[in-house]
Amino acid sequence: MKGLTLGNIARVCQGTYHGDPRQIGCEVDSIVTDSRQVQAGAMFVAIPGQRVDGHSFIEDVVKKGAMTVLSERDLGLRSYPYIQVTSSLQAVKDIAEFYLEGLDIPVVGITGSVGKTSTKEVISAVLAQKYCVLKTEGNFNNELGLPLTVFRLRPEHQIAVLEMGISQFGEMSRLAKIAKPDTCVITNIGPCHLEFLGSRDGVFKAKTEIFQYMRPQGYAILNGDDDRLAAVGDVNGKRPLFFGMDGQSDVWADEIQPCGLSGTRCRIHMGGESFGVEIPIPGRHMVYNALAATAVGKCYGLSKEEICQGIESLEAIGGRLRMVRSDSLTVIDDCYNANPISMKASLEVLKNVPGRRIAVLGDMGELGSDEVRLHQEIGTYAAACGLDLCICVGELSRHMAEAARQEDPGLEVVYLEKLESLMDILPDLKRQGGTVLVKASHFMGFEKVIAFFENTRQR
Repeated sequence: MKGLTLGNIARVCQGTYHGDPRQIGCEVDSIVTDSRQVQAGAMFVAIPGQRVDGHSFIEDVVKKGAMTVLSERDLGLRSYPYIQVTSSLQAVKDIAEFYLEGLDIPVVGITGSVGKTSTKEVISAVLAQKYCVLKTEGNFNNELGLPLTVFRLRPEHQIAVLEMGISQFGEMSRLAKIAKPDTCVITNIGPCHLEFLGSRDGVFKAKTEIFQYMRPQGYAILNGDDDRLAAVGDVNGKRPLFFGMDGQSDVWADEIQPCGLSGTRCRIHMGGESFGVEIPIPGRHMVYNALAATAVGKCYGLSKEEICQGIESLEAIGGRLRMVRSDSLTVIDDCYNANPISMKASLEVLKNVPGRRIAVLGDMGELGSDEVRLHQEIGTYAAACGLDLCICVGELSRHMAEAARQEDPGLEVVYLEKLESLMDILPDLKRQGGTVLVKASHFMGFEKVIAFFENTRQR
């Protein structure tokens, strides 16, 4: 890894090097926090956790061939070099910042209340038409995940697309300090993490901390249909690029035609050019994601043909509007996470599907004092979507179920307190057939529901 000698690592994280002075100029080949990922030449970072303490795996990783260890403890005399630090987590962030600066490649940072991951996927697909792209995988978007993503960068990569997720004030500043993005994309400002951020104004303040470390000549690409973001006048003395659907933005879409579960057609306009495109994942919100990707592609010199090809090459990922199909049933796997905005977007997708429509909805987390009202709001919205059956699961979802019944007394609404009760009725649900949307916050464990349908679809 370029520049990551043991001496430089000790210096940038203010650690103490223990070991043979002759090895201080050796570069590590990789940096990992999971002992199972250790290979020869790696540096293993021992992080003490609530359930597992990484220090307990130190001897094992050395036997596997780890070159060195970063530890919060004095390990005494050892046969291998190690670096002692005050905080392993802070050291990881310091090292990632140093490493990324040394690579000198463009960074696209993506944040927002909803749609970060799907927007990241579209942007990566577009940029991959011209560049070798490294993107955030899975949920590696926090103060540990972002550095670990940075450590995957290699000389062949030409651009990094980094998702940046937060729930509290100050987190985005710390992430942005590591990433120092050349381009900042903000998808929207919604009622998410209100338990910690208080209001949409708080969400806006926390998300826009990303601008503090944006490169001076960088681009801010913002959702012009979001009232908070549309009010941003300039960033670092430059007017943002806006995307939206009203025709007033720099990049905008019209001729929007839902194509059921196969996606959405639209025409995208940018400057004096336009092109028709079929986004292969359904939902009006995916048009916004494609618009953001178009703006990014334009900033990095892609043609409209390359941008179109990138958008149309997009593939769904697990937990985010991925289709699980069998002979009688189609399951919309959107169970990775949930908040009021994403719940409505997913219900809108289900609304436009022909045949029997079933929503399996669970609790949404981190909504603060508004949690009851916001669950009621989703219940009312679901009832207006013309569903055949709405199943609400979880303590807070009781309010969702009650609101749905009140909005449409003729709608079949089932309330279940526990996930286990839901699992019991899944075989009957499968026999009924139709299209089933599965949506809840991650803590509800709805991936077990998806696993049931996947494991039984061939039977």
